[in-house]
Amino acid sequence: MQYFPMFFDLNNKPCLVIGGGDIAARKVSLLFRAGASITVIAPTLCDSLQGRLNAGEVQHVKKLFEAADITDYAVIIAATDDQQINRQVSEIAHQRNIPVNVVDQPSLCSFIVPSIIDRSPVQVAVSTGGASPVLARLLRARMETWIPAAYGKLATLMEEFRGRVKTRFVDPDKRRYFWESVVQGPIAEMVFAGKEETARDAMSKAVELGDNDVTGRGEVYLVGAGPGDPDLLTFRALRLLQQADVVVYDRLVSEQILDLARRDADLVYVGKERDKHTLPQEDINQMLARVAKKGKRVLRLKGGDPFIFGRGGEEIETLMEQGVPFQIVPGITAASGASSYAGIPLTHRDYAQSVLFVTGHLKDGSMNLNWTALVQPRQTLVVYMGLLGAATLCHHLIEHGMSPEMPIALVQQATTSQQKVFVGTLTSMPGLIDSSEIKPPTLIIVGEVVKLHKKLGWFEPLN
Repeated sequence: MQYFPMFFDLNNKPCLVIGGGDIAARKVSLLFRAGASITVIAPTLCDSLQGRLNAGEVQHVKKLFEAADITDYAVIIAATDDQQINRQVSEIAHQRNIPVNVVDQPSLCSFIVPSIIDRSPVQVAVSTGGASPVLARLLRARMETWIPAAYGKLATLMEEFRGRVKTRFVDPDKRRYFWESVVQGPIAEMVFAGKEETARDAMSKAVELGDNDVTGRGEVYLVGAGPGDPDLLTFRALRLLQQADVVVYDRLVSEQILDLARRDADLVYVGKERDKHTLPQEDINQMLARVAKKGKRVLRLKGGDPFIFGRGGEEIETLMEQGVPFQIVPGITAASGASSYAGIPLTHRDYAQSVLFVTGHLKDGSMNLNWTALVQPRQTLVVYMGLLGAATLCHHLIEHGMSPEMPIALVQQATTSQQKVFVGTLTSMPGLIDSSEIKPPTLIIVGEVVKLHKKLGWFEPLN
């Protein structure tokens, strides 16, 4: 081990930074977050440091560094582009046993500054011993994806109950089992979902009852899987996907996303296609509640966003009626994903100041829509589930006053390697669909903004 990892308490401690440029500013930012009392020695300051000086966050000594400037500091950081000054700072600090860091020169340092994941009071430091700061930042970025921001709140809650838990569980092993149950179970999920008071009540009850297993309470996670590309999952969606016992998914969820689930999780397909429903919606609602009541963590995975034509509201109504705890994780809806990857902004100052989402699902061969609201100037219309009824849609829009030459785009399997964009007009699109082999899912975009596709289209599928 080249370096011994340590965490310094710098709150209200005097710290010295030598240098006034952008690199010095980054170090000052870290020291400020740690509550340090910071003095900066430099002839001039960059804009960032000048802003901190104006705000009273640092003291500035406007001069070149001199040996006499090093007095009784807790930490010294040299961040100048003068190698002679950097070396002099290092030598004096070493002689006086003051911790010193010379930026990007490990040989002159008595300590190095790692990449930090800050979930105060939880902190994780990643270091390569100065060998590759870029690699350390990359590792930190990857760790950021699976350490929720609310871990700090969880740590604070655990600290609050630390004394009570130690008194209640005298045996160290039982005490450890209790804390493991907390951090891996529903209490932690309550905190992550923003239900801190509920989590506090549950923790209090668990300690009072001496419950050494607080993991047995089932829960449902209603998660938006986004438009298809697994890289568009949210951090929380990915974390829950990797801890769920049961994953209930529909046909819009890609195999690449399902591959991210826990290897031993049960995968239950409840997809719906036209005239072919694996399970009626009410049966899905009841199944989610039933499995959660058995103590399972159930993840209901939906393409796009659960609350935009995803029937998420119906599912949580059932869960609430039966007293089943749940949390909702929004996803990137198909409209946002498809339009972005097709280079078609849904709003634009020159073309559209509003956007309207509707479902184009046919019922008895017809569409029951408010056509007057749909046919408005400077508005973008986004139609979900409209492929089968596209011809009917185009006909009614023209019939109710929309220009037959209004641009329309059909985006197939958006954000994936199978994405294709078909562009036409209300008059030509039905024929274009008939002559093309189009695979669901698809999204229809109607409006002047479609004209921008050719100019702004950026995504090139690999196939």
